[in-house]
Amino acid sequence: MELQSINELEKATGKGRKELFRIGTALLFIIGIMLFTSVRGMDTPGNIVLTIAAVIGGYMAMNIGANDVANNVGPAVGSKALTLTGAIIIAAIFEAAGALIAGGDVVTTIKKGIIDPALIANPDIFIWLMLAALLAGAIWLNIATAMGAPVSTTHSIVGGVLGAGIAAGGFEIANWGRMGAISASWIISPILGGLIAAGFLYLIKRTITYQTDMTTAAKRMVPVFIAIMAWAFGTYLMLKGLKKVWKVDFGTAALIGLAFSVFIYVVVKPMLAKIADQLPNEKQSVNQLFTIPLIFAAALLSFAHGANDVANAVGPLAAINDAILNDGITNKASIPVWVMTVGAIGIALGLALYGPKLIRTVGTEITELDKMRAFCIAMAASITVIIATQLGLPVSSTHIAVGGIFGVGFLREFLKTSYAKMIDEVKLHHEDDHPEVFEAFLIEFKKASLNKKSQMLEDLKQKKAESNLTKKERKSLRKVYRHELVKRSALLKIAAAWIITVPVSGIMAALLYFMIRGIMLP
Repeated sequence: MELQSINELEKATGKGRKELFRIGTALLFIIGIMLFTSVRGMDTPGNIVLTIAAVIGGYMAMNIGANDVANNVGPAVGSKALTLTGAIIIAAIFEAAGALIAGGDVVTTIKKGIIDPALIANPDIFIWLMLAALLAGAIWLNIATAMGAPVSTTHSIVGGVLGAGIAAGGFEIANWGRMGAISASWIISPILGGLIAAGFLYLIKRTITYQTDMTTAAKRMVPVFIAIMAWAFGTYLMLKGLKKVWKVDFGTAALIGLAFSVFIYVVVKPMLAKIADQLPNEKQSVNQLFTIPLIFAAALLSFAHGANDVANAVGPLAAINDAILNDGITNKASIPVWVMTVGAIGIALGLALYGPKLIRTVGTEITELDKMRAFCIAMAASITVIIATQLGLPVSSTHIAVGGIFGVGFLREFLKTSYAKMIDEVKLHHEDDHPEVFEAFLIEFKKASLNKKSQMLEDLKQKKAESNLTKKERKSLRKVYRHELVKRSALLKIAAAWIITVPVSGIMAALLYFMIRGIMLP
């Protein structure tokens, strides 16, 4: 009896121990930053402020890892191409590598040019402003992660800088035209990502899974899709992931990406043909062919994310460091190696400790994902950024990825509903036939290609007129056909979190700025 009680007690306290371990590890990281920064700059004026900024930067980096990285690996985990542990290891390595290798040596001090630093003459006020913006962005990300809502870290820091900037310099300090473009991205990013992901999924279905001989179709088309992915990611990495170490124009990046995609096509085609010959003629077999490309996609997205979004964590810290050392405000600030390391380690640690919650949300709680759907989401993430970059549109990688998930989910709903209508139409035209005749036709209909299905339905309509249903009856039938494959509560929660990200982080930053100013003024 005592042993059973001990086991029950261990189970009851297990969750608490895990949470304590996560909090303890995060605190050790923060304390490590504090000790390193204070000892390193012991004789530097403003060392206390720099230490505080470094601690907040590390906290921000952990929150970026916990929230934003889920978009890169969540679909791969949801489709079971990667285990949760495998995804965390791959993402942590490539996020850190992206930050350290391609994060760059210089960062723009005022993210996205949303406020005019020339209107802030006092370096101390600028430092307080950046401290407030960084802390507000980090707190909002922490809240969103606890809620299970994937939000844009860029928008979080943008809101923080805007709110603290207005508190420090008034409404005229803000670049409202730029803010309008950022607001437009709330709509542009998810819609563009959703349309591209749904378009690729429909193309895969039309060319492979809707064919009678799926394995033959897969041997022909899967290498083409992988080559397109190679072109998209090659171009994407050069334009976004490596832009700080090797700057190229779109034409050059696209040509190099195209050459790389041709090479991949030549290498992959015979390998996939050999594998496909051994697979049964079913959809699940085709799904397996997308596993390895999906793993590469998750790794490359993580690398590009680490190279780009580490600036959200260390950009304000680098700006504060530069303002303290040079006693002035500049539009560009150098990023010391120790600052970049804080960002890289923080992102990897935040992902490992708190990332699983958001990875599950993105991968499994919005809609059911298989490898083909996850592949289409990864494609949408890279292609949307390329298109947006060329059009000069500010887009969020978080909004694109989540929009892609909703896109494939809503396409599945549409296709399921359409198929249910087809089956009902078949039943309608066989209502007077013998059951065996109906079953035989239904089996043939299910096996037929999409074009043949359309022809079979057309033949049925010619043989027998449609039943005369009233408008009300047709409306009620549509409700019966409807298949909800996207979780509506997740859609509403995420949309609400996106809308309030900039205002909430802005208000928090303004309040924090006034609090810091009150503490720092004599």
